[in-house]
Order: sequence, then structure tokens, then C-alpha cells
Amino acid sequence: MKLVFASNNKNKIKEIQQLLPDTITLLSLEAIGCHEEIPETADTIEGNAILKANYVTQKYGYDCFADDTGLEVEALNGAPGVYSARYAGMQRNAEDNMNLLLENLKNQDNRTAQFKTVIALNINGKQQLFTGIAKGEITLEKSGNQGFGYDPVFQPEGYQETFADLDLEIKNQISHRGKATQLLISYLTETK
Repeated sequence: MKLVFASNNKNKIKEIQQLLPDTITLLSLEAIGCHEEIPETADTIEGNAILKANYVTQKYGYDCFADDTGLEVEALNGAPGVYSARYAGMQRNAEDNMNLLLENLKNQDNRTAQFKTVIALNINGKQQLFTGIAKGEITLEKSGNQGFGYDPVFQPEGYQETFADLDLEIKNQISHRGKATQLLISYLTETK
């Protein structure tokens, strides 16, 4: 089975390819000739995942899935949320985003946060949504050099390390994206 993953983020593609069974071949946007930036104009994480999946299906005709992820921080009323990638501006710089987040939480005792990933799957003319959540807290400083995005400042529940400190295999088992992807894989393997 060939499925397009509506992303050009090589880190995300690598993470998800490791989780998929060998029977599923993952194609990137680049592989299908989609070089344009797909607009993410929805005001929810679910909405952006649906926009991206529908864009690929309608414009290129492929079965595909797309994800959107947000970091939701309790003390910031759920921010950065749907704006996580561009929290510190349209340059979408992870360092800038983390620095702004740490600055905004400087005097906060409540550092509770969660990552939320929603995957929208378009297959055989139907759409399914899968949600994964990883609860944890925002650390006082960055730690680790694995992963990407906010991983160096997110410490998942039950761990002393940040996502960026953890081995990719462990992270994939407990992360928001890993959980949503497992639901996707279960669905794909049951409906073959």
C-alpha cells in the first residue's frame, strides 16, 4: 500500500516511517511533486490536519494522511496551540519558539503542558481522524539534542528526561505523534 504523508518535514517522516509496517510505503510531498506550501489557515489542530489531507487528495488524487501538532500550555490558556510552529513569528524557528515560551513561563509555577497531534486520513473516499496526547510539563531550560521543535523543553509524565534526551524508539512509544500513529496503523491494518 502506498500512502502520501502530507509533510516535507524530514524529522516527522523519519519518525513515522519507523512506526509503519513494511507493507506501507510512505511517500513525501516532494515524492509526488507537491512543492507548494499547503495553507494551514484553520484555527484548530484538527482543522489544519484536515486542510492538508484534503489538499493532497483533491489536487493530486492520492490516499494520504496529514498531521498537525500543537503544544498546549495550561498557564498560557492553551497557547501556543495551533500556532506552535510560528509562536515566535512567521520564520518558524524552533529556538525562537522555545526561548519565547520559556520567557513567558519565567514566573510561572504551573508548567503543566501537553502535546496534541491529530492525524487526518483520507483513504478509499473516507476520512478518519486519530488523536494522540502526551502530557507533561515545560522544563526550566533546554535539554537534549534529539528530536525537534519543542522537544528540548518538554518533559513527559513519568520521565526525568525531555523528549530531546530520549532515544527515538522510546519517544515514539510515548509521544503524541507515536500514539496517533499507532491508532492510524491499527486502522490501516484492520481495513486492508
